[in-house]
Amino acid sequence: MIQQAAASAAGAQQYPKGALYVVATPIGNLADITLRAVHALVLADAVACEDTRVSTGLLRYLGLDKPLLALHEHNEAQAAQAVIERLARDERVAYMSDAGTPAVSDPGARLVAAVSAAGYRVLPLPGASSVTTALSAAGDAGSDGFRFVGFLAAKAAERAGQLRELAQHAETTVLFEAPHRIGALAAALAEAMPARRLTLCRELTKQFESIATMPAAELSAWLAADVNRTRGEFVLVLHAQPQRDDAGMAADTDRLLRTLLAALPLKQAVALTAEASGAARNALYERALALRDEDQAPE
Repeated sequence: MIQQAAASAAGAQQYPKGALYVVATPIGNLADITLRAVHALVLADAVACEDTRVSTGLLRYLGLDKPLLALHEHNEAQAAQAVIERLARDERVAYMSDAGTPAVSDPGARLVAAVSAAGYRVLPLPGASSVTTALSAAGDAGSDGFRFVGFLAAKAAERAGQLRELAQHAETTVLFEAPHRIGALAAALAEAMPARRLTLCRELTKQFESIATMPAAELSAWLAADVNRTRGEFVLVLHAQPQRDDAGMAADTDRLLRTLLAALPLKQAVALTAEASGAARNALYERALALRDEDQAPE
């Protein structure tokens, strides 16, 4: 029985009363629940959750029946006070979002902050995370750390601005997207960073999981090739860009920039150089101003 296995594996650790347990739950495959999470849920006096319907299904699978408190993005501040009242009565309260690790992109951060501010312990129970799952499958050998962004803006103009800003950064970047917006994001990525290599992860850990790596310019066609590819939840890993700060590359970039500056307006010359070289536009803009001043200086 899973509860007995959980108690055997995780029961030796202390589980203090009057504490909040932040519990990571499966992102798709129920088998990914940890034994420590199961044991903490067995001990919990109440479970706060993003959606009581989702959490009820998981608890029933584990053979548990617990009092539930709805705590989601629309009521988190108020619901946190109900949790704190339970902690004041020396209860153990677990918090679960619908899937994955709470307080990353899902609700939970305000709850944790409120509980900590009230002087109660917060105990994180690690487990499934779509962010780290996607990174582990991306094969981004050039990665040196990563930036987590999550969902971009829904409005096209704001999203385009965010992507232009992200294109200036070389580090690995993780995005989330919903099925009804993945097509629009693919088009925006192709415009903002067509050569950027990315890994798209769809329906991670589920029956129809798919993972594909390609340049951003090819993503729209890949999605259009099969209607099923636009279904499900998406995690996109924008791969780290190759370092381009060596002297030889800098000299080549300067030559290209000088050539384009002689024939085109400064902004257009910078944009074309950035696309060709992969260098950051902000740095290229500053360099273009310096080169222009050098060329215009009296001899």
